[in-house]
Amino acid sequence: MTSDAVRRVQSGSPWEETFGFARAVAAGDRVLVAGTTSFKGHVLYGEGDPYEQAKVAFTSALEAIARFGLGPESVLRTRMYLTHQRDVDEAGRAHKELFDLVRPASTLLVVEGFVDPRILVEVEVEAYRGAVDS
Repeated sequence: MTSDAVRRVQSGSPWEETFGFARAVAAGDRVLVAGTTSFKGHVLYGEGDPYEQAKVAFTSALEAIARFGLGPESVLRTRMYLTHQRDVDEAGRAHKELFDLVRPASTLLVVEGFVDPRILVEVEVEAYRGAVDS
């Protein structure tokens, strides 16, 4: 695959510049979205609220795939990382609201923590930009 076949988009997250990564990378038929939190710039949305953090994080991930002309129906896989098991239902509720009709493969993990202790949820999305058979 040539470098021309790979496209990257940035979202403006301060960590993208600090750590040297792209918000999303498209290569061939796949679009991969990096771990995404509810930070927009330096502002954390939904502090203390796992539902709101999941909703904002997934919305940011969907905005990234939209830059490649894709919507939620193109999402094949999601991953949710939570810092507390107690937040599973609330993060799951946000996921269902966005992806109930799509039903992507999904993984949910409880992890030790994130780079900012106020973050309760981080998500990843993988999308497909080829033809999808129903």
